Amino acid sequence: MSAPELRTARLRLRRWNDDDLEPFARLNGDPEVMAHFPATLDPVQSGVLAALADQGLADRRYGLWAVEVVDVVGFAGFLGLSSPTWDAVFTPCVEIGWRLDRPWWGRGYATEGAQEVLRYAFEDLGLDEVVSFTSLTNVRSARVMARLGMVRDRAEDFDHPNIDAGHPLARHMLCRIDRDRWLDLSRQD
Repeated sequence: MSAPELRTARLRLRRWNDDDLEPFARLNGDPEVMAHFPATLDPVQSGVLAALADQGLADRRYGLWAVEVVDVVGFAGFLGLSSPTWDAVFTPCVEIGWRLDRPWWGRGYATEGAQEVLRYAFEDLGLDEVVSFTSLTNVRSARVMARLGMVRDRAEDFDHPNIDAGHPLARHMLCRIDRDRWLDLSRQD
């Protein structure tokens, strides 16, 4: 069963298409967008990531959706759920993540889309918990996690196994939200 399209008041989270490849390559090549990753991606690497994301949506009920800002821009980045393939004390898990192009930062799109993805994760997929993680330097993503109601326990901070030890981006924070907390927060809205 493939992943459904998700919608919010301003966003459409959908399968990927060929028109997404050029803007996706541009954002993955932008040093500011990729400041909290070890390197930018070239267009070939970016295309492979887009193909894998779309195949994941086709093969599973969740994945990394292409984000469209309805009536504004056809592609603003991606947002969704993934399962890390590396080992850590908190894996296996389902992670929520996002990457938006700079023109779409600071407009609440990441939070709005992530709220819908969490709704889908807990209500439709029946997940018990969703995690998110980022380098300690990524203040913007940490703020989104906090707005979503995710909780960080500093004792769970970890060194990302795919980043060289001692690299400034190696240390990561882990944030969690479980279904009960999400339900409590969603009732307050």
